[in-house]
Amino acid sequence: MKKIEAIIKPFKLDEVKDALDKLGIHGLTVTEVRGYGRQKGHVEAYRGVEYQVQFNSKVKLEVVVPDDLAQKAVTAIRETANTGNIGDGKIFIYDLADVVRIRTGETGDQAI
Repeated sequence: MKKIEAIIKPFKLDEVKDALDKLGIHGLTVTEVRGYGRQKGHVEAYRGVEYQVQFNSKVKLEVVVPDDLAQKAVTAIRETANTGNIGDGKIFIYDLADVVRIRTGETGDQAI
């Protein structure tokens, strides 16, 4: 099993969710996050005054998939979240030792 974390632009969330649904991946956790990478924030203006925004708003998706779906999920996220502009995000892939469904006690792929 793999855990996939993706940091993407917020307006791409629905498209990525739909792409994962088409693969049969339905469990997804979404967190609103803020951070910066190479772009180091940006300048905004409010009431005529410019100020530096050091952290950009993003969303973090977390999904757990069987090994055979991992690469398809990564490809779907990458292709759907890509705008071609700086700040499109990152995808992190982790190996999972086990998963336990609290309600039933199921483990492994059955718990996903």
